Amino acid sequence: MAATKNHPYHILPPSLWPIVGSFSALALTGGGIMWMHDNPYGKFVCLAGLAGVLFTMFAWWRDVVHESRAGDHTPIVQLHLRYGMILFIASEVMFFLAWFWAFFDFALFPSAVDAVGAQWPPKGLETINPFGFPLLNTLILLCSGTTVTWAHHALINGDRAGLKKGLLATIALGVIFTFIQGYEYLHAPFAFSVENGGNVYGSSFFMATGFHGFHVLVGTIFLIVCYLRAAKGDFTPQKHFGFEAAAWYWHFVDVVWLFLFISIYVWGGWGAPVHG
Repeated sequence: MAATKNHPYHILPPSLWPIVGSFSALALTGGGIMWMHDNPYGKFVCLAGLAGVLFTMFAWWRDVVHESRAGDHTPIVQLHLRYGMILFIASEVMFFLAWFWAFFDFALFPSAVDAVGAQWPPKGLETINPFGFPLLNTLILLCSGTTVTWAHHALINGDRAGLKKGLLATIALGVIFTFIQGYEYLHAPFAFSVENGGNVYGSSFFMATGFHGFHVLVGTIFLIVCYLRAAKGDFTPQKHFGFEAAAWYWHFVDVVWLFLFISIYVWGGWGAPVHG
């Protein structure tokens, strides 16, 4: 006979996904290192690890969705899920802080970087016009912040049609942003690495903006999953943490882009002071 549940917590059943995910991550990183050292099996180990990580993510989050539908996400469990998402976003803030720190260190103290000739941007380097595609992408992300908020308010007020329309609009804007950034990268006047004729300016630029682009892609997938769940009837005005987490993540992506646009595109590329 099952024990009577006399507490509001959700006790997780045994799961294979932690161990499967751990070994998949090991294969992904180990295979990647082997691949970079021209090991003939590295590519296959890395790709197998990647497939394992993606499968683990799908299966584990699928289980979480099933737990929610089964009523296991009590109010106190939802509160702790919110704490977890807040801590995750805080860790992402620190992640991007590292890239901003690197960029500003190079920009404010160019004399310490031989690759830029004691000048920032490097002398003779043609930078990207911040008031072209970067400004357009800024407007796109700001609009996407309003559409995801529209979807959230529609959900709270029981308007499922408005929820789906807001999600679709946000997804479309995210996809457009990604395509524009890809076009910008293909036509950038500077390279990623010194080996390709670039310098530390290009490397720091692509690392900061590229990781943000990856986060936009992840956020877009997050919203697509929310749309599919909404189409199946998931989420209620009282219980919709899955959507709420996606909206928080998307707003975080928006805010990071504003800092990237102002500091890296405008200040660090077009309007940065020249240091002797």
